[in-house]
Amino acid sequence: MSLSDSIKAALEADVALMALLTGGVFNDVEEISRQNTAGAFDSTTKEIKPCALIKLGVETKTGPHARSVRTPVRIYFYQRQGYDVIEPAMDLVFNLMNDAQIGVRVWNIEFSSDIKGQRDQALDCALTSQIWTAIRNR
Repeated sequence: MSLSDSIKAALEADVALMALLTGGVFNDVEEISRQNTAGAFDSTTKEIKPCALIKLGVETKTGPHARSVRTPVRIYFYQRQGYDVIEPAMDLVFNLMNDAQIGVRVWNIEFSSDIKGQRDQALDCALTSQIWTAIRNR
């Protein structure tokens, strides 16, 4: 199982988090869209539901082992309007992931930062994100 699949499974296993993220958690698409992530949108109103997207960044070498790497993980949180659902979801994700060992050969996942109060122009919705670093053996 890939790192992003493992993180997605860990997030989806949390009942309280999934009660907030009614649009789901995605990791196998480039972006949230009506075509690629239909479950993230209300079938009647076609508006985005609270959801999350996991994206991995560029890995870099780290020590002390020959195959140890730092893998950036960014989780984007979407909500139609306001932040009253996605900010509590961010808190739950923090509690689930901070200093956790999620995935195969992962030593630790470290919190880097929160980015709050953003807007996704293409979807015309509220957006926040968290940045993490997975320290792991590749």
